[in-house]
Amino acid sequence: MRLAIVAATFNPEVTDRMVKRALARARELGATVELVRVPGTFEIPLALRRLLARKDIDAGVAIGALIQGQTDHDDLLAHSVARALLDLQIRTGKPIGLGITGPGMSEKVAMRRIGNAARAVDAAVAMARASKGRGKRPARR
Repeated sequence: MRLAIVAATFNPEVTDRMVKRALARARELGATVELVRVPGTFEIPLALRRLLARKDIDAGVAIGALIQGQTDHDDLLAHSVARALLDLQIRTGKPIGLGITGPGMSEKVAMRRIGNAARAVDAAVAMARASKGRGKRPARR
């Protein structure tokens, strides 16, 4: 099982911890990982598209933290990126675990949600294994 994890570098105090959790979970599940960092959540779908086009990548994971600011920018990004990832998943036939937290959360709430990165790895691995006829579910965290 080979995963492509694409993570935003924006909000590094949160996303760096999310990446550590995702990598640890992937190791627990026996998956190898190609990690790519991009500037922000908006750039994740393009990077994942390029990685999922490769035959050696079985699934993807998107990691980012959309923290609420002075505008509705986080809300716009959340909806746009989630839609792009869903469309990409359907087009490629390869699963994408959604480890993007937000919108509408404070930095404090974002820190409490870093475990979503590990759950995104669980989802991607479970779906990839199911599509290969090895539908064994990862242990609940």
